Amino acid sequence: MVNTMNDLQQLEELDKKHFLHPTSPIKQQQESGPSFIFKEGRGIFLEDYKGNVVIDGMSSLWNVNIGHGREELAEVAAEQMKKLAFSSCFATYSNEPAIRLAAKLAQLAPGDLTTTFFTSGGSEANDTAYKLARHYWILKGEPEKKKIISRTKSYHGVSMGATSATGLKPFRDFSSSIAPDFLHVDHFNTDALREKILIEGPETIAAFIAEPVQGAGGVHIAPDHYFKEIRDICDFYNILFITDEVITGFGRTGEWFGMNHYGVTPDMMCFAKGVTSGYAQLGGVMLSEKLHRDFSNFSSGTLLHGYTYSGHPMACAVALKNIEIIERENLVHQAKEAGEWLRKGMKWIQSERKIVGNVRSLGLMGAVEIKNAGEANSKGANPKSPLIVNEAAKRGLICRSVVFDHQDTLVFAPPLTIQKEEIEKMIAILNDAIKSIEERS
Repeated sequence: MVNTMNDLQQLEELDKKHFLHPTSPIKQQQESGPSFIFKEGRGIFLEDYKGNVVIDGMSSLWNVNIGHGREELAEVAAEQMKKLAFSSCFATYSNEPAIRLAAKLAQLAPGDLTTTFFTSGGSEANDTAYKLARHYWILKGEPEKKKIISRTKSYHGVSMGATSATGLKPFRDFSSSIAPDFLHVDHFNTDALREKILIEGPETIAAFIAEPVQGAGGVHIAPDHYFKEIRDICDFYNILFITDEVITGFGRTGEWFGMNHYGVTPDMMCFAKGVTSGYAQLGGVMLSEKLHRDFSNFSSGTLLHGYTYSGHPMACAVALKNIEIIERENLVHQAKEAGEWLRKGMKWIQSERKIVGNVRSLGLMGAVEIKNAGEANSKGANPKSPLIVNEAAKRGLICRSVVFDHQDTLVFAPPLTIQKEEIEKMIAILNDAIKSIEERS
């Protein structure tokens, strides 16, 4: 336990020596140690061992939808672990929490998405969707349909397939071995998608995948007509349509799922993050009734795909309680209402700060662009958003910068439980942080 400054220093040294952090600058960690070592979370706030209390303006990784410190989830996890902590779901074995969660998801999901394959998280969910899409066409006698098309500025995870589908090039450049048959088209450009399909040949395309709102790529929100056109294109060329709702699911956008805004049902839907609000590792892929029926009718052998923790009983029990809380506290509507407060606050910052350009949001996903990002990047200048993130953290707010593809953008996704006065505090801190960088420019 950390009781003294010496204990904390020891913890920091152990972190540097033994903990390789995900998506973190290794050199910065080795030189400065961890930015925060958090010990407690309550509501929208996190506290570290130095006594700093900060607003979690990102719901950690877009995922703590119901906020921190929910004892109900700890209790249901402990109760389930005492009864059945784990059992395999291979060879048709099952457990009650997994069955009941799959049934609950069928009630909540758009359209006829009624069957779930469970994973441990979003990257696994995306990889599963690609494999199922390719296997589907093999079963249908069209094995050449194996290419996956995604979009620029998209993010789908860090496993091999998910990285290959990700449209943010630096993530693909990280590894020298990217999976073949992954293609990318300009985001929100349906003509580019049609052209790519015709160039490659529709008989070679297995699926098209898209986030309803591009999250890690900079919170880019599709035009109203976009996904209806995508659905029509996929139907016309006999291509499966997959949506990645890992970030946008479970109330984040002010609807249960992002695609509800567009009135479109995909053939498959990936989810994770908000299904447990980060209290347990869980994800999955939902299939339409037609796909599930075709798999059942055309498959004569074993589905040779599965993860050790697919249908994990404790994680599924936590997810059921998490969904119960979202329903009981009407957090989907809360996200919609709080999203309007967030939008107004960002618009106010836009009017106050000369370096702020476009602002945009959907529910509790928001973005603030810094002006002249492309011009600055082309001249070799450093983007300003990482500096603003550092200043905001000093003042008590965690947010995130996006600098890929010549962007210079701040993004936000606070817990769905956030209240109006808390958003006002968040906006005040952000404005002050931007002002401090603006005055240095």
